[in-house]
Amino acid sequence: MSTRVLICDDSNLARKQVLRSLPENLSTDVQLAKDGQEALDILRNQHIDILFLDLTMPIIDGLGVLQALKDEEINLPVFVISADVQPEMQNRVLALGAKAFLRKPMQLDTLNEHLKSHGFL
Repeated sequence: MSTRVLICDDSNLARKQVLRSLPENLSTDVQLAKDGQEALDILRNQHIDILFLDLTMPIIDGLGVLQALKDEEINLPVFVISADVQPEMQNRVLALGAKAFLRKPMQLDTLNEHLKSHGFL
């Protein structure tokens, strides 16, 4: 069975980097979103198994997406990927329901560890 993945980042380069970082043994069906609004539109209309989410984006940022998911009770594992590694920001995204905070650039072993701990590998 394929794992449905949504990668949301306003940077095309960053979206491609996350896509290339996904483990080969994770059978995936991947969709891409360039901002939080596009991601929410997809999440409201389709079943997604994992969301990789940037924080700093136009229209709706990552915190806005996390808040909307919480408010609308859309439950899925969210892995925030950001260069904003301040402890306060990490605590905010985890309080809003993110499963993990991954630092940009993402380390493959860290990604695999989190995917494994949440039953995807």
